[in-house]
Amino acid sequence: MRFGLWPLVAVCLSVVGCAHPAERALSGRWLGEAVENFDSDELAEATAWARGTMLEFKSSHLTVAIPSEESRSGTYVLSSVVDRSVKLRVLDLEGQESELELVVDDEQHLRWVLGDGRAVVMKRED
Repeated sequence: MRFGLWPLVAVCLSVVGCAHPAERALSGRWLGEAVENFDSDELAEATAWARGTMLEFKSSHLTVAIPSEESRSGTYVLSSVVDRSVKLRVLDLEGQESELELVVDDEQHLRWVLGDGRAVVMKRED
């Protein structure tokens, strides 16, 4: 690499603007708002649970807060981005790896895909 490019690389690495567009779209705090595809007898309890959830993305760090559990943190990398669907590989502080799937609906809403067609609808905190 030529000497003249080093300052540009340094600036790029220190500024969020060089992150993948999906990472920029996820950045911030997301609060649970509702649920999708739960049976009617589970809906009230699932909605209350969802409203207590929080995802926070800062750079490559993710914090997940779920009701009745301690918050969990780790680092993530994008494993797949197809249209609005984003899959992340998350490595927690104990070294455990898991996958998280999200669907970005717009700048203010995303869905955390839980499986079996179920999802938590989340809204970006203002």
